[in-house]
Amino acid sequence: MSIRAAPRASGITLAQLLAESAWFPQLTQAARDQVLSDVVERTVAAGEALIRHGETALWWNGVMDGVMKWSTGTRAGRSVTLGGLTTGSWFGEGSLLRGKPVQADVIALRHSRVALLPKNTFEWLYDTEPRFGRFLLNQINERLHWFMGDFAAHRVLSVEAQVARALTGLIHPWLNPGGDLHLQISQEELANLVGLSRQRCNQALSQFKGLSIVRTEYGGITILDAQRLESLTRVE
Repeated sequence: MSIRAAPRASGITLAQLLAESAWFPQLTQAARDQVLSDVVERTVAAGEALIRHGETALWWNGVMDGVMKWSTGTRAGRSVTLGGLTTGSWFGEGSLLRGKPVQADVIALRHSRVALLPKNTFEWLYDTEPRFGRFLLNQINERLHWFMGDFAAHRVLSVEAQVARALTGLIHPWLNPGGDLHLQISQEELANLVGLSRQRCNQALSQFKGLSIVRTEYGGITILDAQRLESLTRVE
């Protein structure tokens, strides 16, 4: 995988991403210095894959800017979206810990910038920094809980509830800790993330707008009532 120089004009820097990540300030000074020395940055164009199913995991990944789609599928073209990844999200620890090929695709829905921490550094942190290990355990547990909810949602919930769940996932404190109530995501990107047509996704958003749950504008969606939005995602 090639590493390309990333533009510095927008978004956050590597140092800022690390400083704002829950796990980094918990490390010893020596470990923080090592991470800062080893982490690199990659740009991913819209539609380009950061990771492909079947590849060997070489990095732990953190989104600096942009929107990534995490999904898995079949050779016949059927796919299931596992979630969206936005600024502040760290992912890929499962494949690194298992030591097996990646079981999903991660595709940029828009031009994105990603921090890459080498596998060797990740494993060194896991072996020597107890607080880092606890962070990973908590994150994996939160992801498992979320995926279990998704499994149920796609079988028993309405399309509107699935759209609400996708939006809720983008502000989840563990899945996307940098998530803001104003999401820099277009309605087309959201539809791609949920796996629906743009028309069907827009119908759901129109209902949310009528209930004063969200506000839509060019290139973004603002969540006005996160608690009510989350209530639409529950399996009763």
